[in-house]
Amino acid sequence: MGSTVTDIAQPDIPTKKIRKEHYFGSPRMIIKRFRREWPMHLLIVPALVVTAIFSYGPMYGLIMAFQDFSPVFGFTGSPWAGLENFRWLFGQAAFVRTIYNTFFISIMKIVLGTSASIIFALLLNEIRITFCKRFFQTVVYIPNFISWIILAGVMQTILASDGIVNSFIQVFGGDRVQFLSSPAIFPWTMIWSDVWKTFGFGTVVYLATITSIDPEIYESAVVDGASKFKQITKITLPLMGPIIVLMVTLALGTVLNAGFDQIYNLYSPVVYSSGDIIDTYLYRLAFGRGGGMFARAAAVGLMRSVVSAVLMSISLFFAYRVANYKIF
Repeated sequence: MGSTVTDIAQPDIPTKKIRKEHYFGSPRMIIKRFRREWPMHLLIVPALVVTAIFSYGPMYGLIMAFQDFSPVFGFTGSPWAGLENFRWLFGQAAFVRTIYNTFFISIMKIVLGTSASIIFALLLNEIRITFCKRFFQTVVYIPNFISWIILAGVMQTILASDGIVNSFIQVFGGDRVQFLSSPAIFPWTMIWSDVWKTFGFGTVVYLATITSIDPEIYESAVVDGASKFKQITKITLPLMGPIIVLMVTLALGTVLNAGFDQIYNLYSPVVYSSGDIIDTYLYRLAFGRGGGMFARAAAVGLMRSVVSAVLMSISLFFAYRVANYKIF
């Protein structure tokens, strides 16, 4: 009788525990890569010089956050105040409120923007006419290139009490909505308008991820009798998981950037309670009416920068651990 596959003695294969590579690689690998890529490193020298001059050079001015700063006496002549500016800030109810507003608006933008991008990418993927698919993809991507300065003027016109949006609401029997002057509605106006403006970029990223999935997986699912909904929930979304996690994780690093350009050009004193964020509060302290509090504005900026740096470091760490994404 001939021997079967299971009768054949299998050699003992030694198992070797593979150590996870360090984030930057071994020192030998770093040197080897630098020798191979040094011309590319040379190309970024001008950018490093410009960054050092215009980004790191002005950091000397952060000393005013610890001074009772006066433009007359400058950095050297202004008296030292220690942490008094920080104590003053956290004693202001308006500043504490801006922290909540910043996190609420920013996190809702991330959640709703990501959801809108994923849903629209799934819908675009089902369009089989190439022209229509590219047309809708272009239409939703165009708002990314429009400045908030321009969009603010457009929104103030169409969302006004006598604007086109309220006119439609009245036609259908509704009451006028104060989109830009109601403290309860203003944050949601900022959130949804930002989602409309930016979700096109995420759509392009997620659509590229979907199109990279092997079509044979879907063909096998169809043979097994899987419906379109099952294909999306059991194949498409799980395979999109790593890129979704990566995009959300990187977005969390900029959670304190709730959109200065957008909010500054659309808000007013009547919605400060719900629409004022850290960046707009900082601007008003330094340059607004009754401002000139440069030391206290510098304290706000320093605190924001430190927290942003910590959040960015954490987000990059998790992006590396979860999606193997690294910037070096």
